[in-house]
Amino acid sequence: MLCAQSVPITYAFNKVKTDVLRVMLFSLLFHGVKVVIKDALPEIPMALPTVLGTSITLLLAFNLNQSYDRWWEARKIWGSIVNDSRSLVLQIASFAVDRDEHRAASVLERVVFRQIAFCYSLGQALRGRVPLTEEQEQLLSDEDLRFVSAQRNQPLGLLMRHQMEVRNLHRHRQINDLQQVQIDATLVRLCDAMGRAERIKSTVFPVTYRLFVHYFIYLFLIVMSMVLVRTLGAYEVPILVLLASTYFLLEKTALYMQDPFSDRPTDTAVTAIARTIEINLRQLIGNEDVPPPQPPDGFFLM
Repeated sequence: MLCAQSVPITYAFNKVKTDVLRVMLFSLLFHGVKVVIKDALPEIPMALPTVLGTSITLLLAFNLNQSYDRWWEARKIWGSIVNDSRSLVLQIASFAVDRDEHRAASVLERVVFRQIAFCYSLGQALRGRVPLTEEQEQLLSDEDLRFVSAQRNQPLGLLMRHQMEVRNLHRHRQINDLQQVQIDATLVRLCDAMGRAERIKSTVFPVTYRLFVHYFIYLFLIVMSMVLVRTLGAYEVPILVLLASTYFLLEKTALYMQDPFSDRPTDTAVTAIARTIEINLRQLIGNEDVPPPQPPDGFFLM
């Protein structure tokens, strides 16, 4: 996720430099043709690029709107994971009753560390990385680790271990029927949030739409170059490059927001959110090994 501070101009330029270079080349080509063969370029009315530019602007606006909806939905999903992670621990701490305080604290600690591992592993899995790193494996008990290691969807396996823990608490009368239902509802919401995040990750934004917009931008710029080279001469080159940079930056912005779990600076900051959850849950059980908030990596937060 890009931070509020200024994004380096080099970051933005690197995203569009190839396309802008192409635009500069065919702009120089048309200018050279005009100088060498004055009548080689056809007469094109200004109304044509005006219509094309208006159409492309509308397409880009629609593309940006749809891409932002996907990015914002991903952020809301992780916001719900934050809330439900806190709720789960508060419910276990409030409901679970055991005469042996040490055993009750042990149950709560297992749930806390398992939930922390779940948040990190879900973020890792969505980004296509190894779900459980060595650091997260240390949070799990040997039994949890054996169970999860055999699962293809390891975040789901961690939720299953939560469910087994709750069932065990109910069997030993440490929670009653109503309390089990409430905890189950929290686990269902966590599972639902995971499924919605996986849906965003697995649903590809229509590639043909993106390609059509990309080619239409080139068509518009070529036509605009042929119009401007007759009226502005050499000044046409910098003006067209500036215009091209604007259109391609908007296109790249929409492209990167379409996949909020692509391991790029524009991603939803799932690692930072998981770190926030870890801090909150460790403090709820009085754990002293509380990590600092995730620091930004320059101008973005992962």
